[in-house]
Amino acid sequence: MIYTVLVAAFLVVPITVSAQSVADRLNDYPTAARADYVFACMVTNGQTREMLDRCSCSIDLIASILPYERYEQAETVLSMRRVGGERMAFFKSAVLADNMVADLRRAQAEAEIVCF
Repeated sequence: MIYTVLVAAFLVVPITVSAQSVADRLNDYPTAARADYVFACMVTNGQTREMLDRCSCSIDLIASILPYERYEQAETVLSMRRVGGERMAFFKSAVLADNMVADLRRAQAEAEIVCF
């Protein structure tokens, strides 16, 4: 009987420890990353209060679709694609890299529809 209780307790602990709340998932983007996105968005679309609201909406929606780790990976791939040279060919031709960027582009497209 004690064995059953210990096993049950052992099985419950990893589930509750690894569980992430919705608020945590939606807020896993560092403030600096959100601010960078908003600043770049406003430079592109205009530096008005309306654009501040729209750009903030956009990064919030992207954050609700993509975990920060995947966002960061896609941004890294895009950054590396701007660098020339033979060593960067992987970032321009790899299917995995293309999929990362495609996921980010889909999230950005949805944000564009909702926020702009």
